[in-house]
Amino acid sequence: MSESTASESTATLVVDLIISLDGYASAEGWPGWWGLEGPEYLAWLDEEGKKDFTTLMGATTYRVMSSLSQEASAEDSGFSQDEGASLSGMAALPKIVFSSTLKEPLAWPNTELISGDAVEAVRELKRTRTGILSTLGSISLCRSLLTAGLVDRYRLVVFPVITGRTGSERIFDGYPDVALELVDSRTFDGRSQLLEYIPRVIDGPPAKRQS
Repeated sequence: MSESTASESTATLVVDLIISLDGYASAEGWPGWWGLEGPEYLAWLDEEGKKDFTTLMGATTYRVMSSLSQEASAEDSGFSQDEGASLSGMAALPKIVFSSTLKEPLAWPNTELISGDAVEAVRELKRTRTGILSTLGSISLCRSLLTAGLVDRYRLVVFPVITGRTGSERIFDGYPDVALELVDSRTFDGRSQLLEYIPRVIDGPPAKRQS
């Protein structure tokens, strides 16, 4: 197999995270997306959902999101039309959950269960599959994949809120030092900002340049 063919057959791993400005994944008492999911952001999510990708997640995220997806499919769910469509539409997407506690058959359609080591499983998925592998939530999984050097793109959507008192799930705790090369950025609805990087795990601060 030629080098170009091998490259074409390798999946790209994207870590996708939403965060508050102070680095939290969620906050007690706040709604999803901190209540700031404007039409441009939701339209972008819809477009992303049409791409050839498989969603990766841990057991906790699976339980939360599968429940929300099922709830959003019901009449009078309480979700907005766009939010409900985004959540319920996830049932049709290919998904992989890494868990030693969940058992098959899984209730959420189109979900594959992998019970072995997640890092080694993703390493094999990158080698054998095509398209995009994209994480959903799953902070510890994302941290492990990044530490292992498997992440090709690290993509954040930063919401303009500081949740210092109510914030939970600090995203960057336990991370190694990581150098980030900015390759894309965008602002949604005049407030939320997409930042996409190529990450590179480093041993520590770079050597001081000589003047």
